[in-house]
Amino acid sequence: MNRFKVKFLPLDRIYTTDGDETILDVAMKFGVHINASCGGNASCGKCKIKVVEGNISSPLHPRIPKWEYDAGFRLACMTRPKSDVVIEIPFESQIDRYALKQKERASLILSPSDLGELVKGWEVDPAVFKRYLELPPPSGEDNVSDLDRLTRELRQTFNGISVDFRVITKMSRILREANWKVTVTLVLTRKGYKLINIEPGNTADKNYSIVIDIGTTTVCGQLLDLANCSVFSLKETTGNGRDVCTLAESSDYNAQISYGEDVISRIMYSQKKGGLKKLQESVVNTINGVIKELLDISGVDVGYISHLVFAGNTTMTHLALGLDPKYIMLSPYTPTATFIPPVRAIHLGINVKDHVHIYIFPCVASYVGGDIVAGVLGSGIFQRDKTTLFMDIGTNGEIVLGNRDWLLCTSCSAGPAFEGGGIKFGMRAGRGAIEQVRINPSTYEPMILTIGRSKPMGICGSGLIDIVSELTETGLIDQRGKFIRDKGIKRIREGESGYEYVLCYAPETQINRDIVLTEADIDNLIRAKAAIYGGCKILLESAGLTFQDLDMVIIAGGFGHYISLEKAIMIGLLPELAEDKFLFVGNGSLLGARLLSFSQGFLGETERIARTMTNVELSNNTRFMDEYIAAMFIPHTDQGAFPKVMERLRANREKEI
Repeated sequence: MNRFKVKFLPLDRIYTTDGDETILDVAMKFGVHINASCGGNASCGKCKIKVVEGNISSPLHPRIPKWEYDAGFRLACMTRPKSDVVIEIPFESQIDRYALKQKERASLILSPSDLGELVKGWEVDPAVFKRYLELPPPSGEDNVSDLDRLTRELRQTFNGISVDFRVITKMSRILREANWKVTVTLVLTRKGYKLINIEPGNTADKNYSIVIDIGTTTVCGQLLDLANCSVFSLKETTGNGRDVCTLAESSDYNAQISYGEDVISRIMYSQKKGGLKKLQESVVNTINGVIKELLDISGVDVGYISHLVFAGNTTMTHLALGLDPKYIMLSPYTPTATFIPPVRAIHLGINVKDHVHIYIFPCVASYVGGDIVAGVLGSGIFQRDKTTLFMDIGTNGEIVLGNRDWLLCTSCSAGPAFEGGGIKFGMRAGRGAIEQVRINPSTYEPMILTIGRSKPMGICGSGLIDIVSELTETGLIDQRGKFIRDKGIKRIREGESGYEYVLCYAPETQINRDIVLTEADIDNLIRAKAAIYGGCKILLESAGLTFQDLDMVIIAGGFGHYISLEKAIMIGLLPELAEDKFLFVGNGSLLGARLLSFSQGFLGETERIARTMTNVELSNNTRFMDEYIAAMFIPHTDQGAFPKVMERLRANREKEI
């Protein structure tokens, strides 16, 4: 068998492979990130690479123009080395973590003190905690076993102590080496307290947890100090804006994105031979990378991590645990499990010590997962009398309606438009992504801001909303999202796939191509916002309510960091309500995971929330299709639902006349 070396630039990494693997296969195997959202079937065209040296086998593909092909550009998923090769990953094909770092700095749009305002009546009392003990050594008068000696001391404070066998295997040695002065780690379970670890000396002030939000696109984590925190100290912030109990934050793109943008494509990939194993290993590798960075930033030794908390949608939860997600996407949509008992972390391949267990947030249904349960917990909906609509907007829009007495939930597939997917020049929120746009109402020339303030490279989700809102307000598109073609504007032209608006000309960009927004792009956004708005309407109808009956609308998710409330209402993504009714909470999944980590009182509350939530299935709901179609206009076919928007648009039209 031939063995070839593959060198990746600009990373300057070299790996060995055989000629049967594609460049994308090699990149996946060794953790080299290349944008690829179609699972490697050459349909997305985003895994573009440049062959600098060496011989390869790669057919001509319509996604690669001939001039690029002649210059050495290929798709990684269709390219196989036939000798040692040097591969350059173009900037546009790299997964840029810049925007994730920006999100980390504002991962809690609410400060930790505001968290206390959202959720009332709790105290820092972790379910996993440490106790320092000084035991009397054995004597002729007191020669009970080491285990009895230890549990006898603990039973003076705690009832019903059980012991993990792994503790017993190392207990005698540690007790004697430490001169009978040890620190034990206990966890509160349904059956009482369990002893899960023993350490020499006094390490009671070194008790840490890591909370992880396993998203479809990103994996986010925080390292929390459980030993030195109180509700009061949670209100104290450091220079970087974090509370003093959060020692580090980190995030990275979920490596599974190379197997597909959305949960359905990943479920389908999991059914291939070895697919589930690859998906599980890839997300665990991402989680391990986040954990390592958290430890590096904080300087905390991995041995002092006492437990982990995971929250993710139902599919991500299944894939992280290695559970078959096949029946999530098949009627009647039944997951393998919604309530998972604590899992020993090392059994999943997580790089922590063997006593650490993972608490997994319970899911509700196939498309309403533990991340939403965590969001409901963290936002405090379950405690309030106020009727609240909770929205987590992303590839899959998950919505919860209710208060302390009742909770309804649903999920609607919005598609990848909000993440830049399905858009001709769409991209995730990375450096060079167009995030803000203003169009001059007289000249129709755009003013553009990008993430990182670098040359434009593409359009992210928030930028897409901004552009369509501006095109609407300046009268360049009609309610159906079609360009007005009789204004004689040079930036509106007919392109390869229909009419388009030129945002940036090639010399102004990083990619040396005109960046445009097409009518097909606008259609994709309209479909996405129609799904979200229609899902909200059906949920409200199910409770006999309207948007006007809402006391509060909570927007969660990383997407909420960037969108303009005004622009989102202009296009009909969000309802037209008073601005003070909206609250952006950032990563709601992490909010809930933090609470659970800090306070054992929320263990039962979390399960109660999950069992209380009633899922409204939209896939077979005929009214949803009616509402979806009604929302396929900007802002909506029911102009009475957006009176201020319509008044503003009419005023702009009158100015033109």
